[in-house]
Amino acid sequence: MIVTGIAISVVAVIAIGLFVARKVDGDSTNFLVAGRSLALPLVAAGLMGQAVDSNATLGNTDLTSSLGFWAGASLPLGLGLCLLITGIFFAAPMNRMGLLTLPDFFRIKYGRGIELTSSLLMIFSFCILLAGNLVAGGYIFERFLGIPYTAGVLLIVTIVLSYTVVGGMFSDAYTALAQMLITIFGSLALLIWVGSTMGITIPEGMGPFDFGQLTNTSEGAPINWATLISLGIGDIVAIDFMQRIFSARSPQIARRACFVAAAGTAVVGVPYAIVALSISGVVGDGDGPILLRLLADQAPAGLAILVLSAIVAASCSTANGAILGTASVATRNVAGRRRATDAAGHDTLLRHVRFTMIPVVAVAVLFAVQVPQTGILLTLAFDLMLAGLIVPFVAAHITDRVSSAAAAASIIVGLGTRLVLFVLTPTVYGAENTLWHIDNSLITASFDGWPTFIAFLAALVTFLVALAVFPARREPVAAATAPHPADPRPADSPPVPADAAAQPATVPTT
Repeated sequence: MIVTGIAISVVAVIAIGLFVARKVDGDSTNFLVAGRSLALPLVAAGLMGQAVDSNATLGNTDLTSSLGFWAGASLPLGLGLCLLITGIFFAAPMNRMGLLTLPDFFRIKYGRGIELTSSLLMIFSFCILLAGNLVAGGYIFERFLGIPYTAGVLLIVTIVLSYTVVGGMFSDAYTALAQMLITIFGSLALLIWVGSTMGITIPEGMGPFDFGQLTNTSEGAPINWATLISLGIGDIVAIDFMQRIFSARSPQIARRACFVAAAGTAVVGVPYAIVALSISGVVGDGDGPILLRLLADQAPAGLAILVLSAIVAASCSTANGAILGTASVATRNVAGRRRATDAAGHDTLLRHVRFTMIPVVAVAVLFAVQVPQTGILLTLAFDLMLAGLIVPFVAAHITDRVSSAAAAASIIVGLGTRLVLFVLTPTVYGAENTLWHIDNSLITASFDGWPTFIAFLAALVTFLVALAVFPARREPVAAATAPHPADPRPADSPPVPADAAAQPATVPTT
């Protein structure tokens, strides 16, 4: 019965995705950013769908049950904080620029070299993020279908690709709306059931008001703060978030959608954390995520179907956005493919993006098989973005006096520092570092969490020093089609498309 219920929800989502795919109409702009036509509900659902994934559900409950509220809830709360900050400062100006991908912004502000560098970092990080969502599918299908974990990962990939490859952003937006409705009802129903049958019980020292988790090193404060900061700030330069912002009909819709999605993320994420605390002493030890053990062994079938469908929906929603965004960046900003029409009248950029989805998924599957973790992979992905890209991104919004030399130095030092500390630290956000660790006597597990702050500060200091040594020189070139983010047009004006062939009005050089 549970398998049948999940299958019905999956088929319904696929049907929605395939039905709206006709809106693409062979146009790459429709495929990548839904023709920049999406209304508030669809943009908000898409943003929320990228935030509420298997990391914010299964990863949240696993970390909360073992380490406390702030260890797990920091995942959805950090993502909600990111949406809040993005809505306040970045959504409207970024939408107004009329971009297709986030690296387009780095090209306009810093030139081709930084566009390419930022693109490669985003692709790597998002393959990790995508892997974290494939892990959830692998676990669910393994436990409830009885198939091997790796086969479960491949199954969820097949489900997501079935509609993403044909419908792009239109399929993503409309399926996200259905998926997030399922997710909200699922999280609230789970909380009500646990409260009415088991009671809401918070183990001593592990609740949301036990702030030792945020102040005491012995209670994991550095790790919890690192999670909040890496997601709350590092996720600002997320290609999937920004691609949904570019898809909004107007800057004002993009801004409001961020606020709605931030609230929705908290509404879903916090109940999962409270549930995890309440069941930590009820669900026995076993393999796989604690929430799946509860649903398989104790929950009524109807609730299990709803919650499992919500988790699968959340995983699919994030996965299709990650696949679309990563393939778009790889095709447009790394390979340099642009909008063009072949002899048969077909949009070649559209075709290239669809083909690129296959290797993107292959890399993510490799990560998912090698590191079968959920919340850890999410945080690691945006820890790298925090170290490498957030400083040049924010700086370009604050002032025009930025230089490609400063951006390059900041990326190299910030990312290099984070990777060195990563391989030397035996744990990653409390979990064993099984991905890449060099055994040493210099750094112990107690250092975990601090690399996030050290790498960010290294990137910031490097950017400021490099900017002082290599100040920007402004040289006029061809006029741009994309206005500067400080464009004085009204906030609800439609975006001005920035065609890839156009050059920015001023290019910072060294």
